Amino acid sequence: METRNIFENLSCIDHRYSLSEKAVFDGLSQYISEQASVRSCAKCESALVKAHLKVRGQLTDALAKELDDVASKIDPEEVYVEEEKTKHNIRALVNVMKTKVNAEIGPLIHLGATSVDILDTALSCRMRDVTQNVVLPELKKLENYLCDIAERESATPQVGRTHGQHAVPITFGWSIAEFVSRLGKSILRIEELSNQLVGKLAGPVGSYNGPSMIVKDPEELERIYTEFLGLKPSEYSNQLVEPEHVLRLLLEMNVAFGIIANLADDLRNLQRSEIGEVFEYFSATQVGSSTMPQKRNPWNSEHVKSLWKAMCPRVITFYMDQISEHQRDLTNSASQRFISDYVAGFTMAVARMNSVVKGLQADKEGMARNLQNAGGKVKGGVLAEPAYILLGEAGYNDGHEVIRKITLEAEKSGKTFFEVLKTHEKEFADITAQLEKLGVENPASFFENPANYCGLAAKKSARLAKKYKELMK
Repeated sequence: METRNIFENLSCIDHRYSLSEKAVFDGLSQYISEQASVRSCAKCESALVKAHLKVRGQLTDALAKELDDVASKIDPEEVYVEEEKTKHNIRALVNVMKTKVNAEIGPLIHLGATSVDILDTALSCRMRDVTQNVVLPELKKLENYLCDIAERESATPQVGRTHGQHAVPITFGWSIAEFVSRLGKSILRIEELSNQLVGKLAGPVGSYNGPSMIVKDPEELERIYTEFLGLKPSEYSNQLVEPEHVLRLLLEMNVAFGIIANLADDLRNLQRSEIGEVFEYFSATQVGSSTMPQKRNPWNSEHVKSLWKAMCPRVITFYMDQISEHQRDLTNSASQRFISDYVAGFTMAVARMNSVVKGLQADKEGMARNLQNAGGKVKGGVLAEPAYILLGEAGYNDGHEVIRKITLEAEKSGKTFFEVLKTHEKEFADITAQLEKLGVENPASFFENPANYCGLAAKKSARLAKKYKELMK
């Protein structure tokens, strides 16, 4: 076969990302390349022959091995050359396979099947195998890295942010625990859905017309056929397997993709010069800018989000492939081929995210500085919430308004929230008394340090990290 210069390829997946994510690309190629596609169809044809032989009581280990060897060594180029004559990809494959087996087995190849019995079953096999052998290992690696960070930084104080503004204090572990929980559930769902993919051997309209001319129990033949491939038969098929099985798996991948893009966006923002709370690993020879030597751009995080932007809209096509006229039309033929692009783009984004979080470090000094100065125009204003809550506990009906006026006073005077709060002696005494009831050590100095007000962030971060580490095993 002609060796092609990869830089002559049209898709960036096959040059830009095949080089930067070589291990992942090589793994994906085993399952969703064009060669893998042709050979997976050949494997289904082999399974069909084995099913016929088993029903007849003629299947031997030697015959099974011969058929599997033929399928695994099919040359896609030979099939493509034959397709130039047949103008039909599966018929071309059948014709090629017939030349590779003994004459007595040849008539059993494709016997009783329609093309989509092979195509849809092969797609299910490829999607199951690429998900379980490439996609899930990358996702679980990412989840474990996130668990490590959530556990390690469970008690590292950080200012919370809502609407782009400083909110109440959290911990960095808590901000990462969000993605531990969201991504963890999505990974488990992807794994579950990959085990629910199905195949078929039901003929051109799904009613077993052809197989009923061969065996008394066509559904049993179908069960044996799909069992050789590690699948179960579709509950209902026309010419197509119900498209929702593959669709749901792809949609859950897109859910995970969105979660990862959200993580990438948060990490990119936390690396802003004016925030400076995390930093990615930067090699000694790495260049951040072509013109500004001092820069360390968060380009990996940006690439993850950019890949999501390119791939996410393809979900619309997956939805559109649900619709096929009557028992089948061919409008999914071209669009379905781009599933492999989506899976590749998604998996490469996961791999890129792994390179980010593997070397991700919290800038604890930056986090402490930002938290201490947090509150917008009111330094220390992030502790306004506990002050008003404690006043409410002390019986103040207008506690929120009291604290709001104190924040305005602090803003106007330029003093910290704590400095102004102390001047309101009655309110401060009542707040301190409530803190004493809660068993808080040094209640009078509670409002000096915003890190004192992190709720259950540390405890729950560690708990979630432990939970999902166990679930990823």
